[in-house]
Amino acid sequence: MRRLLIAFGLSLVMSMLAFCQTPHRVAILAGKLIDGKSDKPLENVLIVIEGDKIASVVAGGSAPAGVEVIDLSKATVLPGFIDTHTHVLLQGDITAEEYDAQLLKESIPYRAILAARNAQIALSHGFTAIRDLETEGAMYADVDVKMAIANGEVPGPRMQAATRAMAPTGMYPLLGYSWELKVPSGVQYVDGTDGARKAVREQAMYGADWIKYYSDRRYHFEADGVLHSMVNFTDEEAKAIVDEAHRIGKKVAAHAIGSDGIAAALRAGVDTIEHGDGLTDALMDEMAKRGIYWVPTVTVGMYVAPGRGGNWPKMAELQRENFPKAIKKGVKIALGTDAGGFDWKVLNQAKEFEYYVQYGMTPLQAIRAGTSVPAELLGWGDKAGTIEAGKWADIVAVSGDPLKNIKELENVKFVMKGGFVYKNEMR
Repeated sequence: MRRLLIAFGLSLVMSMLAFCQTPHRVAILAGKLIDGKSDKPLENVLIVIEGDKIASVVAGGSAPAGVEVIDLSKATVLPGFIDTHTHVLLQGDITAEEYDAQLLKESIPYRAILAARNAQIALSHGFTAIRDLETEGAMYADVDVKMAIANGEVPGPRMQAATRAMAPTGMYPLLGYSWELKVPSGVQYVDGTDGARKAVREQAMYGADWIKYYSDRRYHFEADGVLHSMVNFTDEEAKAIVDEAHRIGKKVAAHAIGSDGIAAALRAGVDTIEHGDGLTDALMDEMAKRGIYWVPTVTVGMYVAPGRGGNWPKMAELQRENFPKAIKKGVKIALGTDAGGFDWKVLNQAKEFEYYVQYGMTPLQAIRAGTSVPAELLGWGDKAGTIEAGKWADIVAVSGDPLKNIKELENVKFVMKGGFVYKNEMR
């Protein structure tokens, strides 16, 4: 009898373990599906989710018995959005005073708390993944935020982090303070090829997924009508950053606004050009030929230009002129907003979609620029960016039709990340 009871107990435990290990199954009834890969939306689609992944996507299917059903039959369903240029540890910096105050008056722990809040804001707006491109003086706190999200301690998007951006000594704020004061720096100062390689290794050691450096500064127009800039690193230094990053399996993003800074970054072999206001036809052709991504960050440019004045309004207009040229030339354009350059509480990152349509993309092209294209940029093309079997269950929904009105994407009603529902206002 004792042996029988033990055997029964073991059987019961094994059954319970098997039950606990069975992935939770959910079915979404999508009235209209923009899956991120098809040329047209699909009607009346059943999306079955097991655990954190999509198990199947079937037009006109019915939910299996016993599966939880989420009714989005009156909504448009899309892949979760991806923002490839954010700063969760920054709260807006139209002026130098706003930027300096954050680094001088806010501790890194306090900024990390705000960063966790910002991550939650991003997720609530439908951004299920972000690439955070430097902490602006908060050292490696972006890695901590990423870890807290991944461990389920706080809600937020999937993250890839760049930790501390790089610039040569004296070429990035904080600047202009008395030499008697030791003030924080928004970047890691890097000098020489050996220093560049060491900085890359150090950042990778502390959790950097990407390496970012500042290719230029002092943006100005010259008689040729081209937006020029002062290049920060020597070609040898920039190439050392890129070569070392690539050698250890990291990709490189270059802040490059003027044509000179963009050209220098391309010579170095970077993977993405951030901002890129001063792109010329020749530079666009080279990017298209080499498959280098452009992350335009239109939203931040339009937001800061009025307050900064000077060349900034003209720079924003130049970017608008270059955008349709880049589309025509086949440059890979990935959505990035530079959120943090504007206050997370003031603007919705999805405003970037609207600018892309205004600047020449079709709504479907704009949606892909914020889903499938950035997924490829992040190396997650096999995991995210589209709604299809085998990919993460990162799914959003809006009430209206974004193909008719792209502004619908600024009012996301439903957010699922990894099969877990974080927001549902469609009930």
